Amino acid sequence: MLLKYFYDKPLAHASYLIGCQRSGEAIVIDAGRNVEPYLEAAAAEGLRIVGAAETHIHADFVSGSRELADRAGAKLYLSDEGPADWKYHFADQHDSQLVKNGDVIRIGKVKLEVLHTPGHTPEHISFLLTDEGGGADAPMGIFTGDFVFVGSIGRPDLLETAAGVIGSAETGARLQYHSMRKFRELPDHLQVWPAHGAGSACGKGLGAIPSSTVGYEKRFNPALQFHDEQKFVDYILADQPETPFYFAVMKRVNKDGPELLRNLAPVKSLAPSELPAITRQGLTIDVGPAAEFATAHVPGTINVPLNMLAQWAGFFVDYDRPLHLVAESSTLPEVLKRLRSIGIDNVADAFDATAVKASGLRTESYRSESPRQLRERIAGGEVLLLDVRAATEFQEGHIPRAEHRFLGKLLREIGALDRSQPVVAQCQSGGRSAIATSILQRAGFDVTNMAGGYAAWSAAGLPGTGSLSMGH
Repeated sequence: MLLKYFYDKPLAHASYLIGCQRSGEAIVIDAGRNVEPYLEAAAAEGLRIVGAAETHIHADFVSGSRELADRAGAKLYLSDEGPADWKYHFADQHDSQLVKNGDVIRIGKVKLEVLHTPGHTPEHISFLLTDEGGGADAPMGIFTGDFVFVGSIGRPDLLETAAGVIGSAETGARLQYHSMRKFRELPDHLQVWPAHGAGSACGKGLGAIPSSTVGYEKRFNPALQFHDEQKFVDYILADQPETPFYFAVMKRVNKDGPELLRNLAPVKSLAPSELPAITRQGLTIDVGPAAEFATAHVPGTINVPLNMLAQWAGFFVDYDRPLHLVAESSTLPEVLKRLRSIGIDNVADAFDATAVKASGLRTESYRSESPRQLRERIAGGEVLLLDVRAATEFQEGHIPRAEHRFLGKLLREIGALDRSQPVVAQCQSGGRSAIATSILQRAGFDVTNMAGGYAAWSAAGLPGTGSLSMGH
């Protein structure tokens, strides 16, 4: 048996290729939309991908299962658990098998047993892996999807916070509690292979190592220490990360079936002279480095650097309207790959960043100042300080007089901000606040980015507090 691990760092997404070297067949668990790495790895090992299985209908990225069905002829193994609202609508368009608790999937001598583990979502399943080719008659590990992570478990509130299913958060939490009891009954030696690592919004406090064991998680995972259902529910529903708006879109896309990449319209390349008019028609994202954007950029554009694109673009983009890009031609394929990984397919056009630099259209810039430079104006109330970090970060400690405005909601809520004074944008280290600064400047604010953010403020010995209430 061959087991290969894939990790998409921008999405904190883990997926797996399992191959039977006797039969030359392989299956992919929780594939991402870009299926090239799986196809290349399988070919390098002399394997043919014959299956693609999903633990649940994902909310944070576009699934690649349908792409594998199209590209490799893979058979789809999809959950048939949960209510009617959480069934796969595209299953009958491909060779598919709908599976329930106790069902078995065989790929050569590889055996995957289905375990229904609801809570994160009602239809969620996990897969117990047995390597029968190696003579084993019992499982060696479990693919847990978004059920159990290293050091955490999947959040049960997404159906309510992302998909608008009122009351489902508590119901999901109670289902998750009972799924945890199933997990505790598993043998300690089983390896745990989750679908996400640190940085994912699908849970809180995820560990950064790629795998664990059932025994280790039983002992050290905070969520597995509760033996009272209500205390568990209170714990798991408290202090979850903000839910990205696009999660609701991903649920629908992955349930209905993602568009195949070969069917997407090509992105037009436009001359820089058309950029000023384009910025007035819709959202234009410049994916260049923040420092470069701060020095010079085209008015009306916002800046989401490439290394932050997959994490933040879904908060700002209207999925029903065309998106415009400023990007180096050499990096455009990677930009599109990251956008498409979260379902941003409606990219109308792109402007080559090198040509834009030479056009003379980059007539705008913004200021970045250190905490010491800004301290007196913040303390005197001469500027409005916006802390754009997550709510949990703000509660743990923030600058006096700061108003909390989570970055992901800033573009949507910008009309509610006080325009009577200059604004300072601040995050933990300066990266998120640079994005916020570009959004605020586009809306006409006189704005400065705090260089180094709260970390630099604290390092300078300036006062902070964790007791002030958050802004609305």
